[in-house]
Amino acid sequence: MHELRLFLTALQFFTRVPVPGWVGWSPAQLNASARHFPTVGWLVGAVCGAVLAGAGWLWPPLVAALLAMAAGVWMTGGFHEDGLADSCDGFGGGRERDQVLAIMKDSRIGSYGAIALVLALGLKAALLAELLRQTPVLNWAAFGALMAAMLSAHALSRWAALLVMARLDYVREDALSKSKPIAQGVPLPALAVATVLALLPGLLLGGGWRVGLAWLVAAVVGGLAIRFCRRRLGGYVGDALGATQQLAELAVLLAWVARA
Repeated sequence: MHELRLFLTALQFFTRVPVPGWVGWSPAQLNASARHFPTVGWLVGAVCGAVLAGAGWLWPPLVAALLAMAAGVWMTGGFHEDGLADSCDGFGGGRERDQVLAIMKDSRIGSYGAIALVLALGLKAALLAELLRQTPVLNWAAFGALMAAMLSAHALSRWAALLVMARLDYVREDALSKSKPIAQGVPLPALAVATVLALLPGLLLGGGWRVGLAWLVAAVVGGLAIRFCRRRLGGYVGDALGATQQLAELAVLLAWVARA
């Protein structure tokens, strides 16, 4: 029950999915739920994968891909996409640390953010369409292969963001920040549990060697995000976590659909 409560706590923070009232909420509870960030990716990936597979029966791959993306954005409220746009505006438009943080906090979207969103969403649509072409859902084995890719992309991308939290300190001093409650660091045991949870769906669904490749590219994205945020900010903010998740998701999908 304790682990279920923590999973549901993470779910209510990162998605629009309603959870029972007995779950409750507190900053400490949310911070402890960090190891279940990849598990949230299971659910989001499962819904997006089911929409992609189901729509693929009725419409062309690109249409199915856009519908799957719409399902994901609806579930998360565009939480991570907003982080990507704000990060690109901040890092692109600001030179000094304080400038970067001030731009990220601005709710308006700038040219860097708009360009980043268009490119990221366009690339994701192309990758999902290609994934559907490579694994047409004609039987359970093909469906399992498609779901392995979708669950791995969403789980490992959230694990990459967790790497940033584990290695860096939170730098924004605004107590009203949405990421403040999860800014207390990630202990090694929790990171180990999250790593297993991130790899598990791909392994169980028969992802094969692609699971290892997906883990590698997600780790590379997480490592680059750590290095970049440390150099530019001296730590991380919530928008940087969203950007890391989006970039890692794209990297995993790129690795998954690459020609063997």
